[in-house]
Amino acid sequence: MKKKPIAYIVDSTAHISTELANHPDLYVVPLNVHFGDQAYADGVGIRPEELYEKIRTSSELPKTSQPSAGRFAELFDRLKEEYEQGLAVMLTSELSGTYASAVSGAELSGFDVRIIDGKSLSYGTTGLIRFAMELEQQGKSRDEIAREIGTHVGKTRSYIYIGQLNQLHKGGRMGSVQFYLGSMLQIKPIIQITPEGKLDVIDKVRSEKKAFRYLVDKAKAAYDHGRRTIHLMHANSPKEANRLKDQMLEAMPGLEVKMGDIGSVLAVHAGEGTMAVIWYDFD
Repeated sequence: MKKKPIAYIVDSTAHISTELANHPDLYVVPLNVHFGDQAYADGVGIRPEELYEKIRTSSELPKTSQPSAGRFAELFDRLKEEYEQGLAVMLTSELSGTYASAVSGAELSGFDVRIIDGKSLSYGTTGLIRFAMELEQQGKSRDEIAREIGTHVGKTRSYIYIGQLNQLHKGGRMGSVQFYLGSMLQIKPIIQITPEGKLDVIDKVRSEKKAFRYLVDKAKAAYDHGRRTIHLMHANSPKEANRLKDQMLEAMPGLEVKMGDIGSVLAVHAGEGTMAVIWYDFD
C-alpha cells in the first residue's frame, strides 16, 4: 500500500476546530492533567467541563505534565507505517517540555518527522499547522513547508487576561510577591506571549470592564493595520466571551471573530474567566 505523504502532529494545547478535528492527517498528542495521584489525558480522559468542576470542588489545584517521549515514539511508530514523513508543531518550549519529549520520541522511533517549537499556545499553534496544510495543497514538500513555517514562528500576537491569580501562582507562573500584591489590590495581569515564547506581564487591570477595553484596543490596533480575523479564546466563560465579542464587533465593523475554549491544560494555569485575543501577522 502506498504511503500518504505527510502526517501532522500537534499537542493538546492547540485549539482543535471542527475543521481540524475532521482532518484525516492530523494527530493530537495529549498532555496530562493530575489531581493528586489521578492522571487524565487532556481532552481524552477528562472533558473541559469536568475539569472546571473538579477545580471548583477539589481541595487542591491540579497540575499538568508533558507527554512522555515513549508516548510520542508510540505514535511515530504507527505513523511511519502509513506516512512517508511527518511535521509536528509543539507549544512553546519556554513553558513545557513537550517539544523536548517529541524530539526524543522521534529519535526513539526513527520516523522522518520535523518538529517545530511553535513558541506559542492555543490558536497560535493552530495557525501554524493550518498554514502548513495550505502549503502542502500548493504543492510544497515537507521540508519546504517546515522552512516556511519556521519563518513565521514568533509572529502570533496574543494578549491574555488572567481569570484566576491563585492558579497562575500555584502553577509556578507567578512569583509570591506579585501574587500577594495582585490579590490585595484586586489587580489581574494582562499577559503577552513574546516572540521567544515566554510569558510577559505587559499591563495590569482592576476590573473585567477595563480588561475588555484593553483587549478591544489591542485588537483595534491590529484591525487598523489590516487584520480582519481575530481569535477569541476563553476558559469556560462563553457569556463573557460573547460580551467581549460584541464590543469588538461594535468597534470594528466587518471583523470576523472566531471563538473557542482555551483548553484544559491552559485553564489549569490561568483559571476560569481567562480571555485571550490572538491573531497572526502572516495571514
